[in-house]
Amino acid sequence: MRQDMSTTGWHSVLAGSQMLFVAFGALVLMPLITGMNPSVALFTAGLGTLIFQFITRRQVPVFLASSFAFIAPILYSNQTWGLAATLGGLVAAGMVYLVLSLLVYLRGPEFIQRLLPPVVVGPVIMVIGLGLAGTAVNMALGKSGDGSLQLVDESSAMIISLAALITTLLVAVYARGIFRLLPIMAGVVVGYGLSWVLGAVDFTNVGAASWVAVPAFVTPEFHLAAILFMIPVALAPVIEHIGDVMAISSVTGKNFLRKPGLHRTLLGDGLATSAAALCGGPPNTTYSEVTGAVMLTRNFNPMVMIWAAFFAIGLAFVEKFGAILLGIPVPVMGGILCLLFGSIAVVGINTLIRNQVDLSEARNLCIVSVTLVFGIGGMAIGSHELTLQGVSLCSVVAILLNLILPAAPASATGAAAESNPS
Repeated sequence: MRQDMSTTGWHSVLAGSQMLFVAFGALVLMPLITGMNPSVALFTAGLGTLIFQFITRRQVPVFLASSFAFIAPILYSNQTWGLAATLGGLVAAGMVYLVLSLLVYLRGPEFIQRLLPPVVVGPVIMVIGLGLAGTAVNMALGKSGDGSLQLVDESSAMIISLAALITTLLVAVYARGIFRLLPIMAGVVVGYGLSWVLGAVDFTNVGAASWVAVPAFVTPEFHLAAILFMIPVALAPVIEHIGDVMAISSVTGKNFLRKPGLHRTLLGDGLATSAAALCGGPPNTTYSEVTGAVMLTRNFNPMVMIWAAFFAIGLAFVEKFGAILLGIPVPVMGGILCLLFGSIAVVGINTLIRNQVDLSEARNLCIVSVTLVFGIGGMAIGSHELTLQGVSLCSVVAILLNLILPAAPASATGAAAESNPS
């Protein structure tokens, strides 16, 4: 029987390459920011997607790749314990998904909704974006993410970063069809080209690289402090994951929270994250860009994502391609990230608005306020060996406040509404 709007054979292969193209820009930016290898990130994105599709029995048309929620924690962990220990923490973070998957299986999806209501989800997502604003600005000015090094002359950096940002904005707003899903790619291409014209790019490493080589995999080490630091961070991408599964369910007209089930999608995402870290790659998450492409093309066949995964794994072994990615100038990434990190914060704001969270209610105001200040202000609790800060700290704080603070009585809520008529 013919399946409408699905693809088979070579059509599926071509559609898979298109899906990878859509996800590509954001996929490689995350490892470049955190000091990981983009070729390894390509490999682990493909591997993670294959694991996810196997766990979900090829029912959900999603592609997994680098999660932006982990950027700030990875940067801090790298500076404190080193990359190998950071990867060990990320392996443990993937295990958090497995625990949540088991709880969802035993108690139903409503368990997650009670643990992570909008008043918790919204401010945590805002912290992910706003907490990285300084990194984006530093990179746009030609500096390293922490601002300690001037990598590109500031005047040239401003020209490059603004060109990349403006291109990204114009494509996101004015482009049509599949091109509207490629604003990051367009920004990288224009910024890279302008960097070459201004002499801000060195292609020496590209010329020296081989055509085919095994990616520079890194073996994780397990450091207790790094593990305990990274585990709470997993709560933020879990929130992101649920939102993406709900979005793709809406696009396809199927309830993936019920079949194959949220427990399976969480399990697939968690195993993909742990597998990526075991290879030296960034943690995985579902990609909203790919959801947009599925909506636009009406191509609901999960086999397309499997082909995209194979393409990603193949590209990971092209060393010259990896060298080109590693050569992307800092201002190019900085310009694009000024939009991306701000967009993440807006998603958090929209979560509060869409779910009509009443911030005039003292309980909600307390949760959101403390979460934002702790997360953005740099509050840290603990010692050098065990520290909670940033996303990890504010996630724990938001959940605890939600569990501890009593909900407003229904009568009080009604009385407040009557005293403030619209």
